[in-house]
Amino acid sequence: MPQLNFVDFPPQLVWLAISFVILYIAMAKVAIPRISEVLEGRQDRIARDLDEAKRLSEESDKAKAEYEAALEEARAKAHGMVSELKATLTKEQDASRVDLEAKLAEKAQAAEKSIADAKETALSNVRNIAGEAAKAAVSRLVSLEVSDADLSAAVEASAKGSA
Repeated sequence: MPQLNFVDFPPQLVWLAISFVILYIAMAKVAIPRISEVLEGRQDRIARDLDEAKRLSEESDKAKAEYEAALEEARAKAHGMVSELKATLTKEQDASRVDLEAKLAEKAQAAEKSIADAKETALSNVRNIAGEAAKAAVSRLVSLEVSDADLSAAVEASAKGSA
């Protein structure tokens, strides 16, 4: 093996040093600056992306707050509308109920008057029928003719006594 030949060893060391220096200079002047540029570019892009993400997050939070405020306002407005509608319906129901109660009271009064008139008519007819029946009974039983005035007085007296 030629690498282990001690006679050729010093020139190999010289060429090793020359190759190392050339590679070191090439790396320091060409490769490392390019790698540094790429790393700095990545770092800048990451920083921009983080700033953009932070800005978008803040905008998102702001939009969410605006949405929640609008939603709350809509809920409040809807609640107000429902309350107004309930109040209106309650007023209409109360007015309708009062009107209906007034109509029912009028009908009740009319019915009571009609009943009282019917009762009065029935009582006057009962008195007339009772008087005629009593007159017929007296004339058949006793064979006496009773005057209408006497008959009317007897029926009134009998009605007052039973009432």
